[in-house]
Amino acid sequence: MQLKSPTSSDGTRGGALLAGGVAALLASACCLGPLVLLTLGVSGAWIANLTALEPYRPIFIVVAAAALVFAGRQIWRPQSVCTAGEVCTIPQIRRAQKLLFGVVVALVLVALAFPYVAPWFY
Repeated sequence: MQLKSPTSSDGTRGGALLAGGVAALLASACCLGPLVLLTLGVSGAWIANLTALEPYRPIFIVVAAAALVFAGRQIWRPQSVCTAGEVCTIPQIRRAQKLLFGVVVALVLVALAFPYVAPWFY
């Protein structure tokens, strides 16, 4: 059985997952960034400048949520939408996509919750 090349929805699904992950990292950059740098041994007064992204945090959260909702809809769409021979018809690949989506969602939730638990680490 030869598989067709990924359709635009397959590429969009991966792009949405990537966008959600990047937006979550940007949303938590003001709090997570300094802790990671301090953990790695980087210090200096300039670390305080990393809080410049804090005003944009709500925008990043909305972008992350929207990207994850879009990716989730693509991943959990009915299998009947896929035509025979497409990648989305293979159960192992669908399972892997769902697993990867779950990992990304968990990382996004950790990144979004981190500013609230960060004071416990400082």
